[in-house]
Amino acid sequence: MGGPAGIVSEGGGAAYKTLRNNVASSWIRDPGLRRLNFGIGLMFCSAAANGFDGSLMNGLLAIPRFKEDLGPISTSILGLIIAGISLGGLPSFIPASYVSDMIGRRYTVAIGSSIMLAASIIQAATNGPWAILGTRIMLGIGLGFSQTAAPPLTTEIAHPKHRGQITALFQATWYWGAILSACITLGTLFVPNSWSWRAPCLLQGFFPGLQLFGLLVTPESPRWLVSKGRTDEALNMLAKYHANGDINDELVRFEFSEIHEAIFREREASKTTGFLSFFETRGNRHRLLICVLVGFMIQWAGNGIVSYYLAPILESVGVTSAISQATINVGLQVWNALLAAAGAVAAERYGRRPLWMISACGMLVSFIIVTALSAVFAEKHIDAAGSAVVAFLFIFFGFYDIAFTPLSVAYPVEILPFRLRSKGLSINLTVVFGAGFFNQYVNPVALGAIHWRFYFVYIGTLFAMIFIIYFLFPETKGRTLEEIAIVFDGEAAEPEVHRRVSVAKELKVHASDDTEKHTDSTQPTPLQFNCLERSDTTSPTTNEKTRLTMPLISEEKHELQELNSHTQDLHSQIGELQEEIVELDAANEAKDRKIEELQAECDKHKADAQKRLQEAQLYKDWIEKKMTELEKAISEIELE
Repeated sequence: MGGPAGIVSEGGGAAYKTLRNNVASSWIRDPGLRRLNFGIGLMFCSAAANGFDGSLMNGLLAIPRFKEDLGPISTSILGLIIAGISLGGLPSFIPASYVSDMIGRRYTVAIGSSIMLAASIIQAATNGPWAILGTRIMLGIGLGFSQTAAPPLTTEIAHPKHRGQITALFQATWYWGAILSACITLGTLFVPNSWSWRAPCLLQGFFPGLQLFGLLVTPESPRWLVSKGRTDEALNMLAKYHANGDINDELVRFEFSEIHEAIFREREASKTTGFLSFFETRGNRHRLLICVLVGFMIQWAGNGIVSYYLAPILESVGVTSAISQATINVGLQVWNALLAAAGAVAAERYGRRPLWMISACGMLVSFIIVTALSAVFAEKHIDAAGSAVVAFLFIFFGFYDIAFTPLSVAYPVEILPFRLRSKGLSINLTVVFGAGFFNQYVNPVALGAIHWRFYFVYIGTLFAMIFIIYFLFPETKGRTLEEIAIVFDGEAAEPEVHRRVSVAKELKVHASDDTEKHTDSTQPTPLQFNCLERSDTTSPTTNEKTRLTMPLISEEKHELQELNSHTQDLHSQIGELQEEIVELDAANEAKDRKIEELQAECDKHKADAQKRLQEAQLYKDWIEKKMTELEKAISEIELE
């Protein structure tokens, strides 16, 4: 999809695609990729746990016993309870980013999952609105740690050919948690005691527990390992999971060099540490702006008013039965899960920008229709208008799911360099939860006051999002994490290993062409440019030939200049290697001389020791002789 100059960057030219890799064509048949992707799948439980909570409140609000046990509360307190998870998450994201960079992605995920598991158990045993609020804040803290570390972990350990889809699928699993939650609350709807809502709260610990188990089979990020100087562990991880243990695999060596060089460059280029690094360069400022905008967009697209307040919205259009509301909730979550998965797959195939634009435009149109139908039902009480609202809510979420769900985490994670990835994601999630807190606390008040007219606010935000996406969101399809840096920072950010692969590929092509020319010299050489082939009856003039040929000659000269430049780079690298070899030879000679000196000294000490041993032996013989003489003298004295 087109866009302003400098925004669109065509993907698909990743250097790794030309390298040999010791894996099966399908990851299902490859043991290393099976283990890796299984662990990555279990890391998706962070998003599923978040989705479980999002759907849980819809389900609990439809359970009569839950409302009875809460007691009479105002809409403000209800909004505060629903927003409790945001209250816990907001102060935890920034510290979690530092913890993730300090102790690693895996341990940070473990901290978050443990907190969520404990909070779900406590929540199931609580009573009263304030106790439930406290446990939801605790859940938010755990989710903050888990959500800050799990997305970078999955994208940093994924195989390059799977990274795009895996990163997009992370947030798409939000709906699998929502589906499970909706099914559980539907199943406990008619339980005649407080377990109708306590059981769903207790089962909220299922995904955190599953994620803790997944950490047993999930490796640490090789990028984090390299950043801590643990390069051998990083190389072994890449070999084990990306090449079935082949440490000399071309792709593994390429990945390792790419990661090592990128992290080294980031350190060299960074003049500051922490969050101030976002203001160092134009590229970093652009990344920061996208992280903040995506955080607002995924909450203020109109989805927030539906996700947490589906039951009141359905009541406003005539769907008042608890079983009907729960059934619609389950159906909506299944629909969302299918569309989000399709969007995750399409993101790598068709690109990020087209999906962002289609999603925003589709949501705008469908939300305008939802607003109009809601107004008709509210003013004229036409049942058909209420039913149509439900249908268009499904259409609205279908458009939301194809981009805003899978790319809400995937896009910020992949555009951030390693040293800013956790910090940038923490900023994004802070904005997400902050905007979500606004939705959860303000929406019920606004809906109660102005009803369907409140929808006009989100129509305005959707209009703004279309322009934001068009002018600010670049394409990242088909690139490795390190290659995406080129989109924001220019060609200077391209790792040297990419240039070496590119030169090797060009030299291979030229060598192949030369071989074909020599081995088939008996055949006439075809013209390289078919546009110059004409019949005799339409032979062009000399000037026309010159006009047609000059651009082609110029292009050939340009290619030759580039090849010469690459050749000079190779000569320069060869010269550097030769200098290193000379230095190594000199070092070896010095080492040999040192060994000779040590050997000579050792021989000298050995000779001295042998000499002393001989002297000791002579002294021993002399002593024995004297002893014999002494014994003889004693015997003579005794005889006398």
